[in-house]
Amino acid sequence: MSLPDLEAWAIFAKVAETGSFAGAAADLGITGPTVSKAISRLEARFGEKLIHRTSRRFALTETGRVLAVRAAQILAEGEAVEAEAQAKSARPRGRIRLAVPMSFGLRHVAPALPDFLAEYPDISVDLHLDDRLTDLVAGGIDVAMRIADLPDSGLVARRLCPIHRYVVGSPDYFAQVGRPDRPRDLSQHRCFGYSNLASGNVWHFRHKTSGLEEAVSVSPRLSANNAEALTASLEAGEGLALQPDFIVWDAIAAGRLAAVLPDWESPSLALHLVTPAGGPRPIRTQVLIDFLVSRFASGAAPWTRAALALTG
Repeated sequence: MSLPDLEAWAIFAKVAETGSFAGAAADLGITGPTVSKAISRLEARFGEKLIHRTSRRFALTETGRVLAVRAAQILAEGEAVEAEAQAKSARPRGRIRLAVPMSFGLRHVAPALPDFLAEYPDISVDLHLDDRLTDLVAGGIDVAMRIADLPDSGLVARRLCPIHRYVVGSPDYFAQVGRPDRPRDLSQHRCFGYSNLASGNVWHFRHKTSGLEEAVSVSPRLSANNAEALTASLEAGEGLALQPDFIVWDAIAAGRLAAVLPDWESPSLALHLVTPAGGPRPIRTQVLIDFLVSRFASGAAPWTRAALALTG
């Protein structure tokens, strides 16, 4: 059994589309004799005419009209396959606008970007650092990383890893003033606050075993709209704060900070990759998404591999 003459099928589809051999030759960038030979090969295969043609007349035969539909499908499929292959093999290039929270971006994303830029030298990254939720469409953002319990929206979100929050302070601080036994004890401690916290200065907790919930209102000695800004005062022993693991995991591991209230947990959040909905993504956007997933999915992000020591 011989293989299909795909070239002849494609040429026949173009002849049927343009209504002439010359038009097909011009569209395909080939010669008129090449078109004629391709049609002759198909007619020889089927043993009948596909086109009635004279110097003044061109018309598809009944068989030609039926086969022209299938030929158009073959041509379209071939063009689609080639376009997909070219897109995948094309070298990613162009600018990507990436929006990330301030602390997370400075501590984790910015240090990772040199590896990405080295791997994709024709891509440029416009990095936006902001703890506020940016409107991706209005801001022209291609990819965003968000730490939140995301509501339903018109965006496409991919969950990368959980984000846990801990009450932390320096060992010296706890040695001087003692450790809280339960959340309500925090009202007697010197606290620092993250001013962008959704619940404001009210911290919420849930007991891991009983499910009991407690909320405590704190009066921060120091507040900041960037959680990283609290680190120096925490490590200096001036107070305690409710901080996400991606900021404090290494300080806890090194003993500069200690996490307390081991039987209680604050409502957890998650790190998400978010993109605008609709349409295929440019390859430059997809390779950045793949890179961020490889660095920050559960088990890849360093704080998800660390066994944080909580003390009572």
